[in-house]
Amino acid sequence: MPPEPSKTVAVIGGGFTGLVAAYRLARAGTSVSLFERGNSLGGLAGDFELQGTHIEKTYHHIFRTDHDILDLVNEVGLAGELLWCDSSLGIFRNGKTWPFMSPRDVLCFKPCNLFNRLRTGAVVFYLQKKKNWRGFAAQSAFHWMQRACGEQAMRVIWEPLLRGKFDRYHKSISMAWLWARIYIRGHSRDSFHSEKLGYFRGGFAVITRKLETALLESGGKIFKNSPVEEIGERKLKINGEWKNFDRCIFTGPSAVLAQLLPPESPDLESYRRKLQSIEYLGAVCLVFVSEQDIGDFYWLNVNEPGAPFLVFINHTKMVDRRFYNSKFVYYIGSYQPHDSELFNLPDEQIISLWLGYLKRIHPQFDAARIIERHLFKLKYAQHIVDTNYESKIPDYHTPLPGLFLANFSQIYPEDRGTNYAVREGNKIAGMVRQSFNR
Repeated sequence: MPPEPSKTVAVIGGGFTGLVAAYRLARAGTSVSLFERGNSLGGLAGDFELQGTHIEKTYHHIFRTDHDILDLVNEVGLAGELLWCDSSLGIFRNGKTWPFMSPRDVLCFKPCNLFNRLRTGAVVFYLQKKKNWRGFAAQSAFHWMQRACGEQAMRVIWEPLLRGKFDRYHKSISMAWLWARIYIRGHSRDSFHSEKLGYFRGGFAVITRKLETALLESGGKIFKNSPVEEIGERKLKINGEWKNFDRCIFTGPSAVLAQLLPPESPDLESYRRKLQSIEYLGAVCLVFVSEQDIGDFYWLNVNEPGAPFLVFINHTKMVDRRFYNSKFVYYIGSYQPHDSELFNLPDEQIISLWLGYLKRIHPQFDAARIIERHLFKLKYAQHIVDTNYESKIPDYHTPLPGLFLANFSQIYPEDRGTNYAVREGNKIAGMVRQSFNR
C-alpha cells in the first residue's frame, strides 16, 4: 500500500515568525514551501554586509527575559555565539546628555524638579513590579503617566518618547503597551545599575542562516523574490499562477493580508475591515560607520522638542568594535507615518538633516570621518497599539478556509521583537499541525 502523501503548507513571509513556523513543520514531516517577496530572509531583523560581517538594517538586541528565542538558540546550537553585553542609556534634553540607568540617575535628572524625579522613580519601580496589566488596557499611556508622574515629567520624559515612537497617535497609545516596555526592561537587569542585553557574533543573521539551512535540510523549499499576488481558498497566486496547498500561513502585516484576500468575497468584508483597522507607521533607519567614537551611551533617547529623530545608538558601545574592523558603528532611527514629509524625503536629504542635528548633540562629531553609510525605510515597522486595540486583534484562524495568520498584531501587550516572532512561529506551527489531526 503506497504511503499517504505528505500534507502541504505554504508559509508567506520569511521573517522570524515564518522561518520558525516553516522549520517546525518541516521537522515534523510536513511538506513546506516558504515564499518571501524580497531577496533575503529575516524580516524586520533582516541584515546586510558591513565591515566584513553582517548587521541588522534596524537596531536589535534581546533581553534576559526573552525565553523563546533563547530556547531556540540553544536548540540549534548557537548558544556559543550569543554575547551578553553591558547596556547604557541616556537622554538628550535641554542641550545636554543625561545618564538614565539607575535610581540615582533619575534623582540627578535636572530637567525635572526633585519632586517629579521622585514621583517618576516611584512610578517606574511600581510598573516594574506589577505583573497584572489588564487594568491598563483601556487607559491612555499619555494621560496615565501624566497623572502618575506629573505634568513636567510627562513633558520632559514620556511625551517625547511616545511622540517619537507613535507620532500623531501618541496620545491614544494604551498604557498596557508602555507597561510591557518598562516591565520587560526592568527584568533584564542584574541589579539596579547593570542591564545586560544579548547580541550575536555575526549579528542576528546567524539565526536566520541557521534556520534557512535547517529548513532546507528537512526537505522544505524556500522561494525568494516571490511576492504573493492573491490568496484564495487553500491556494496562492504567485507570478500569475495559482499553487494549491492544504494549509497557508500568512506572517506579514495585517494591512497587507487585507489587500491579498479575494477581491469579490462579501463573506470576507468584515474581516478585511478588521485587518485594515490596524494602522502602521514606517521606520527610517540610518546605519553608519566612523573612525570616531561619539557619545558615552549605547542608547540615547533624543527628547529635545523638534528633534528630527527619536534615538541615536552607539552599537559599538555595547558590542566590541573588533567585530567591525575596530571601527565604530551607529544607528539613527525614527518612526514616521507613511504620508509624512520625512518618510518621503530623498535619502540624501534625510541623511544631511540627521547628521546636522547629530552635531548639536555631539559637537565633536565630524561627518568627514564617516567611512560608509546606509539608509533603510521599512513601511510596516510599528502597529498602533491604541486603547481600543484588543477589539482589533485578529484570530490566528482566518475566515478563509485553510488560511492562518500569525504576526505582530497578535502579541499584545508585548511589542515587536525577535523573541515574540519566535514564539508566534512556534504557536502557529502547532495550530496547523493540530488542524491536520481533526
